[in-house]
Parts: sequence; C-alpha cells; structure tokens
Amino acid sequence: MSWMPSNDPILGDPQSCDALELVIVPRTRDLGDGFAVRRALPHGKRQMVGPFIFFDHFGPVQFIAGQGMDVRPHPHIGLATVTYLFDGSIMHRDSEGNIQEIQPGAMNLMTAGRGIAHSERTPDVQRTNGQQMLGLQSWVALPAGREEIAPSFQHYDAARLPTVTDTGFKARIIAGSAFGAASPVEMVSPWFYVEVSLDAGMKVPLDTDHEERAVYVVDGEVQIAGERFEGPRLLIFRPGDRITITAIRAARMMFLGGDALEGPRHIWWNFVSSSKERIEQAKQDWKAGRFAHVPDETEFIPLPE
Repeated sequence: MSWMPSNDPILGDPQSCDALELVIVPRTRDLGDGFAVRRALPHGKRQMVGPFIFFDHFGPVQFIAGQGMDVRPHPHIGLATVTYLFDGSIMHRDSEGNIQEIQPGAMNLMTAGRGIAHSERTPDVQRTNGQQMLGLQSWVALPAGREEIAPSFQHYDAARLPTVTDTGFKARIIAGSAFGAASPVEMVSPWFYVEVSLDAGMKVPLDTDHEERAVYVVDGEVQIAGERFEGPRLLIFRPGDRITITAIRAARMMFLGGDALEGPRHIWWNFVSSSKERIEQAKQDWKAGRFAHVPDETEFIPLPE
C-alpha cells in the first residue's frame, strides 16, 4: 500500500465498517491533586492492542506558577513505559540513575523488566513559571522470556526521530516502522507507534502489515468508511483489512499496535506479568523496600492496600 496522503475522492474504496472491531471512549480517572487522565486501555472488552496494555491521555491542563505534577517514586515490572508529550515538560528520574527532562516530540522508553522505580515531576523552571501540559503515557507488555530483562531507559529527542511530510500531512515515527521510515529505538518485540497530523480533507492509509492495529484520535475529527469519530477515541481494527482515514477537521492521531503477545497478562497497579505469583512477589518487594531507590528522592507511593 502506498503511504502517500491525498485529498482524492474515496468512492469505490473497498474498506467497510466491518474492519472496525471496537471503538473505545476513554474513561476519566482522577489521579489526585486535580490531575485527571483519560484511560483507553486496558478495557473490559480489550486488554491489549499488540503489546500495548495501558494507554493514558493527560491534559490539556494548565499549571499556574508554583504548581506542577508530582508523581512520587513508584515501581514497575514486566513492561516498558512510553511517555510522549505534545506540550509541556516532565522530569524523569529512575532507580537506574537516569535523569531526563522529557520534552514535546521526544521518545522516552523506560523498560522495567525485572524491576525499576521512577518519579515524574514538573521541572523547576516550569514549576516557577507555570506551564500547559498535554501528552500520553502508554505501557508495552514484555514478551515471554523477556519479562525479567535488566531495566533500562532510552531517550531520543524529536530531532532524532524520523519524520515523513507531505502536503497537509506529517508523521513522526516514534517506534517501529511506518510510511517507509524506521525509528532508531530498540525494542524487544515488534510494535509501532507513530504521531500523525492530518489537515482537513486529507486522507492517509493505515498499514496492513501489522498484526494488530489501532488509531487513537487525540483531537479533531476523522471519517472511516462513512462513519465519523471525534477525539478522544481509540479505534481498534481487524487484522489485514485496508483502512483509509480521512480528516473531516484537522486531526492529531497516534497509530499504534504490533504483534500480539503469546497470551494475556495479569495487571495490578503498576505491575504487569504473565504470572500472578510474580506480581505477588513484586507487591511484597515494594512493601518491604527491596526495589532500588530513586536517587535524591525521599518520598514514595505506598503499595495500595
């Protein structure tokens, strides 16, 4: 399939509404201190899309001067987190000693593996001045045999990620391959994650090569096979069908998915594993303080009781 966007008529396009398996309207969750997110995954009808097992959309939120986000140190196992911002900044610190200011358009992949702890806070300058923030955090479950790998962190700023542009179209390849370009990010299983911006009246195909595929409409409005969808929505498609997405209003979207994992995962709080016993062990390890500590942090989020 050609990746090229266009504004040509789509009469006779063989796609149909049957290609759309599930439409998820994200539900709002309050994380405290007035900070709310929209959560699309996991969902009662769908745990994962490819290895994506968790998908949160936060903002737009305006922090006034002196305020900010303070997610205290907390643990993860069995997954990799992807933090992606459209607006604002977050300071990442983890128990491996990584300190990184996350900025819009950058790829930040923290692989928890056998265990990592991290904090996410508003940087000092932005806390002093105030900032608007808009972004996404997703979790990618690790495949069997790789759930206990060593923890690590990868950062690629926006300038290092490939972009594909054309009239009324722009795509940033955050992970995997799409539109003839490949991200430099190292992955332990095949998946893809792409930011796509599309002007009104333009259309773009969703690659058929990936086993499981979804489009998250962040904002704007799109049409697929005669049906219209406003953001925020997660649209999950059946494998193999050709999909064409047309922007009714200028739209910002995330294309995501990849190979299905070999089986379901258990998820409890910040822990993901193919083994219930492993999650129970992680609970006890966090409660007993056996996770490595985040340097220069004295606070932490206690295990939910």
